[in-house]
Amino acid sequence: MYQNLYEKITDALVEEGYIVLDNALDIGLTQELMHLCKNEGGFVQAGISDGDAQVDSSIRSNVIRWIDHDNGGAQSKFLEFTQGLQEYLNRHLFLGLNYYESHFAIYEIGNFYEKHYDSFSNYKNRIVSTVFYLNEEWHSEDGGELLIWNNEDAFLDRIIPSMGTLVVFLSEQFPHEVVVAKKKRYSIAGWFRVDKI
Repeated sequence: MYQNLYEKITDALVEEGYIVLDNALDIGLTQELMHLCKNEGGFVQAGISDGDAQVDSSIRSNVIRWIDHDNGGAQSKFLEFTQGLQEYLNRHLFLGLNYYESHFAIYEIGNFYEKHYDSFSNYKNRIVSTVFYLNEEWHSEDGGELLIWNNEDAFLDRIIPSMGTLVVFLSEQFPHEVVVAKKKRYSIAGWFRVDKI
């Protein structure tokens, strides 16, 4: 189902290191995921270290809820997509990705996440990062954009978090940040990893 998308992502990671895709997944699945993010409970304050153990709201102020299989529901369907991408990346790029982890993220008005790498220093773990947006009617004046730089600290891209947009990038190469949201913002953040579960 997603073979062409997997191929496009893989080629972009080789050539540019990142890709931004509009309307990446089935609209029905995207809407189901949006509904879950907006209406399910269990969100906790996000952290800034592996496993989200250390909370520092001066660096990161959003809340999260980890995604897991839900017996064929929207979360399982999303994880089936990422499992297929993991297998494709391993087969074509020999990355040795062991598993994928992801969470819903909600940024309330005024929330942000300062510039950071997804891969933790001196510890090879997160290899490929993903962000999938779940926001209807989002405009540049609403804030909450994802800003991406390269390793040389040169600005590369400003991404509006519009419904169905998927961003995939190499975790160790691109520092990025979420600027202050001016209305409530919903997304799924995830990482393909090479360390053990």
